[in-house]
Amino acid sequence: MVFQVIGIGNRKAQFATETADLIARHTVFSGGHRHYELVGHLLPEGHIWLPVQAPMEVLYESYLQANTAIVVFASGDPLFYGIGNTLRAKFPDAEIHTYPYFSSIQLLLHKAQLSANQLQTVSVHGRPWTALDEIIIQQKALIGVLTDAEKSPSAIAKRLLEYGYTNYTMWIGEDLEAENESVQQLTLQETAESAFHHLNCVILQKEKHRKIAFGIDDQLFEGLEGRPNMITKMPVRLCSLHSLDLESKSVLWDIGFCTGSLSIEAKLRFPQLQVHAFEQRPECLEILHKNQRRFGSPGIQAWMGDIFDTALSDIPKPQAVFIGGHGGRLTELLQRIDQYLPVGGTMVINAVQQDSITDFTAFASRPHWKLDEPLQLKVNAHNEITILKATKQKC
Repeated sequence: MVFQVIGIGNRKAQFATETADLIARHTVFSGGHRHYELVGHLLPEGHIWLPVQAPMEVLYESYLQANTAIVVFASGDPLFYGIGNTLRAKFPDAEIHTYPYFSSIQLLLHKAQLSANQLQTVSVHGRPWTALDEIIIQQKALIGVLTDAEKSPSAIAKRLLEYGYTNYTMWIGEDLEAENESVQQLTLQETAESAFHHLNCVILQKEKHRKIAFGIDDQLFEGLEGRPNMITKMPVRLCSLHSLDLESKSVLWDIGFCTGSLSIEAKLRFPQLQVHAFEQRPECLEILHKNQRRFGSPGIQAWMGDIFDTALSDIPKPQAVFIGGHGGRLTELLQRIDQYLPVGGTMVINAVQQDSITDFTAFASRPHWKLDEPLQLKVNAHNEITILKATKQKC
C-alpha cells in the first residue's frame, strides 16, 4: 500500500506545483468532512473520497479494497498526534510519504511570539487527563494542549485551579487562519469563566514556580477527625517510597491509603505513575480529595471498600504495592497480591506489630521472593516502625 499524507491548514487550500501535480495523478482521496470542504475544489474530476469517520475499521477496509495509492489529507502535521501515526501503526508495511503543514500549536506559538525551545505538548483530545496531569505536576515552562469539546480551555483552567496551579496563564488560539481567528492570553480564572470557538488549542505559560516540599509536613495533611497519628509519618513515608523503587515503575497500589499521604507524595515525585489507592473507611475518600487539591496531585484513582471484595482483575496490574493496612489478614492479602504482581515487582509494608513482621517475613521467605534487610525507624515519641520490602523473583 502507498499513502501520500498531506497536511493542510484551516482555510481553502492552495498547493505548490509539486503537491498539486501529485494530487492530479491520483484518484482516491481521504480525510474528514472539514478537509473535503478545504480541498474539494482541487481534486480531479471523477475522484473517490473515503471519509475519515467512525467506525475506523470500515475505513481501513476501504483502504485495502482501493487497490491503489491513496492521498490522505490531515490537519497540520500528520505526524503530530495525527493520522500519519495511525496509518503507521495500522499498516506497518505500507509506503507512507508525508507532506506536513504547521500544527495548530506551532501556529499559536508564532502568533503569541513564544519560543518553541521549551515547549512540550500533550493531547487531551479524546483522551483522559493523564498526560496533562503528569506534565502539570512537573511544572514545565510551556505546555501545548490539544483540546476537545469536553476538555475545553475552560475545563483545563478549572482543573488547574482545582489543584492549585495558579502559577500559569493560558494562551488560547481559536479558529486559527480562518475568519473567526482569535489569539488571547488570559488568567486561568478568566479562562474558566469564558466560552470559546470549538476549533481551538491552548498553551500554558508558567509565570512562577510553585514550590512543593520534598517530604510534606505531616501537620499539613487533612486527617481523620480525632486521630492525628493515622498517617504515614514523613520520614517513614520517604523511606517507604525509596524502598518501592518507583522510578522504574508505572503502576502503584496503595492499600489502606487513609489520608492519602503516600499516594500523594508518590504521584508528586513520580508523575508518570498510575496510582491506585484502596481504602475501606468511606470518610477517607473526601480526605484524600482534599489533600490532593491541597498539594496539587491530580490523577489518583481511589477504590473504596474492602479490598477482599474488590475486583482487582479490573485494575491495571501493579509493579509496586504499599501495604498501609490489612485488617488482620496480612497473609491472605499477600497471597492475593501475589496473583497480580509480576516478576520484578516489589511490595513494602510499614509494620508496627510483631505479628505483621512475622507474617510478612514468612511469606517473603518463599523461594520465588527476595526479602531485603528490614529497616527500623523511630520518629519522635511514636512507635518504632519496621519497613519490610520483598521483590518477586519468579512466578
